[in-house]
Amino acid sequence: MSKQPLIDLEHISKSFDGEMVLDDLNLTIHENEFLTLLGPSGCGKTTTLRILGGFVTPDQGKVIFDGKDITNLAPNKRNLNTVFQKYALFPHMNVAENIAFGLKISGKTDAYIRDKISYALKLVNLEGYEKRNPMSLSGGQQQRIAIARAIVNEPKVLLLDEPLGALDLKLRQEMQYELVRLKNELGITFVYVTHDQEEALTMSDTVVVMNQGYIQQMGTPEDIYNEPENAFVADFIGDSNIIDGIMIQDKLVEILGVRFVCVDTGFGTNKPVDVVIRPEDLILGAPGRGVLDGVVTNLIFKGVHYEMEVMANGYEWLVQSTVARQPGEKVSLFVDPFNIQIMNKPASDDEKAVDPDEYE
Repeated sequence: MSKQPLIDLEHISKSFDGEMVLDDLNLTIHENEFLTLLGPSGCGKTTTLRILGGFVTPDQGKVIFDGKDITNLAPNKRNLNTVFQKYALFPHMNVAENIAFGLKISGKTDAYIRDKISYALKLVNLEGYEKRNPMSLSGGQQQRIAIARAIVNEPKVLLLDEPLGALDLKLRQEMQYELVRLKNELGITFVYVTHDQEEALTMSDTVVVMNQGYIQQMGTPEDIYNEPENAFVADFIGDSNIIDGIMIQDKLVEILGVRFVCVDTGFGTNKPVDVVIRPEDLILGAPGRGVLDGVVTNLIFKGVHYEMEVMANGYEWLVQSTVARQPGEKVSLFVDPFNIQIMNKPASDDEKAVDPDEYE
């Protein structure tokens, strides 16, 4: 992946009706990058995308595209295209006419348009659908047409606003692979908006986690999942046990009155911290064989693993394992020092863990 910067959002702020939606946001997007803006409803991700697309003008800040200030440039003057969740296909036009719409407006020749339609339909695996009415097609096929219509204009950037939200689970998963394939074949930059963590982790080169108009963390999917910078990110990306702890010294943390060896340093001495342990990193054993002893209180079969709750030292731990332990069974918990993540206590409410009821 090229590291050449293509887009810079510089000190972007935006309010609606006196409510701040984006607050001094800075973001660099690189050429040929699949970057995903991820976060709960109202976090500012769609507003960021609409500012990029030219549909919303920021109150403050600049949008720099390929070295030029395009902050006040109209959407049709920008070298990018947007695919919305509601695909906005024209019901009175067939598939070919929908795809050709932008090309006709820009005055391309009939031969050029025919070639582009053929090329785009082949890319999205819809060859032979030229004469079909898009309203007679499935949601997944309509979404492919919307993508084909966007890519025939040869944009440098494709903006996608939750385009898979209306699809069922199996089709959504298939389209995730299709989008990654398209991005690699076309060699263009994708900026994708979603609140779905799995989508973000599956497709992206870079994930930008947002909340309350701020960027909480930005990095590779692996970094975001394995090294969350605060409780919000840890809780929003996958399941987590987030527990109050005391950093006794480098590589030693106290959790629920028990001292655990860890690998983190630089947090000071006897300092309150947040501790994150992923449920798949907890290992169940016979009583007395781990660091903590507890009792299984709940068991759910999730298909690829069992999900259990274990009460130990006054805390209900979430544990995921391929081996089931029955409610009432006594067990021990063990975790490898490398799988204990230490974080500073939240500096603001924005960094606190997610309220699960709020973002279901």
